[in-house]
Amino acid sequence: MAKSYDIKDIKLAAEGKRKMEWAERNMPVLRLIREDFKKNKPLKGQTAVACLHVTTETANLLWTLKEGGANVITCASNPLSTQDDVAAALVKYYDIPVYAIKGESNKVYYSHILSALEHKPTMTMDDGADTVSIIHKTHRKLIDNIIGGTEETTTGVIRLKAMEKDGVLEYPIIAVNEAMTKHFFDNRYGTGQSTLDGIIRATNVLLAGQNFVVAGYGWCGKGLAMRASGMGANVIVTEIDPIKALEAKMDGYLVMPMSQAAAIGNIFCTVTGDIHVIRKEHFMKMKDGAIVANSGHFNVEIDLLALEKLAVSKKEVRNLVMEYKLSGGKRICVLADGRLVNLATAEGHPSMVMDMSFANQAKSAEYMVKNHANLEKKVYNVPEDIDRKIAEIKLKSMGVELEKLTPEQDKYLNSWQEGT
Repeated sequence: MAKSYDIKDIKLAAEGKRKMEWAERNMPVLRLIREDFKKNKPLKGQTAVACLHVTTETANLLWTLKEGGANVITCASNPLSTQDDVAAALVKYYDIPVYAIKGESNKVYYSHILSALEHKPTMTMDDGADTVSIIHKTHRKLIDNIIGGTEETTTGVIRLKAMEKDGVLEYPIIAVNEAMTKHFFDNRYGTGQSTLDGIIRATNVLLAGQNFVVAGYGWCGKGLAMRASGMGANVIVTEIDPIKALEAKMDGYLVMPMSQAAAIGNIFCTVTGDIHVIRKEHFMKMKDGAIVANSGHFNVEIDLLALEKLAVSKKEVRNLVMEYKLSGGKRICVLADGRLVNLATAEGHPSMVMDMSFANQAKSAEYMVKNHANLEKKVYNVPEDIDRKIAEIKLKSMGVELEKLTPEQDKYLNSWQEGT
């Protein structure tokens, strides 16, 4: 029998509920979906295990899923991203089993995922694909009961598409991350702002005049570079893709390999989704006092083992700021053990952005329930009509009206007879 929950302290619940309510003010799209879900119960009979960052915004998504009729269970998708008061609120006020404690060890992290899986999900909801991976590796007996799942982030989509390519994915997944109203806004505006928020909260560093190295120029990298530049930093981009590198150059940033950027950077942040983007040879070139952070999903982007071997000593100089001293006296500071800095040392994305991301999650879950029988064991994009509808609702909530085509314009766009 699964434990009912495992959180830090149930006494934190009142503060967590207060924070949830504050976030909900800026989540009008999810609010409308929740009202519809409460009325129509599209998820009735489903058991959803959500391995997500346990934050105020996620809590509002879980509440929405429960209003839709689902039995909802959640665990953390990162050992440092849990907001303990929110976890308590979900247990006390919403009767949602939570297995998540901020700062939990890797061993406890994975035990929490296993505890969530004991509830026998019919749907999975991931941020990084850890749940799907564990089910496929060691808990295959659960597969026959699962109709499908959703995936929130780039790293998870990469893993799931690799599983599909290898022919081992056993149930359909909707890649919420690929929705335009998710990656275009969440990854760019959300990651851009929240990553800087995390770096500043952790270090109180002044960004103006600093050489700020952004590793990767996908949607997250674009947002981070934009915001760092806006605060006066000299942005340097490292990239493997010639088209993205060209875009970064045309956007006004210096573009170079990490081997060159390492020697001149003051602050480094990885957002690639790949392994060992910053490694031994880069650490050896860095300036004294360099700050290194990651805002990609896993902390493998920074080769921490190599840094450990280079260091002659280390100490925590501020909360979640570990200073490594190398021979010769050079110091390198790593934030949040290389884990998601925007969630570990700040509060993650603003709720206004997560409103669209989690609206996609909720509607994708509804779509999966309705259509799973016709879906193959593949990774699917969010249907375009859902994506566009979320954008329309968001615009309406912001007081923005769209232009409408006249009959003449509509006819022109749908004909070939008229030219210049």
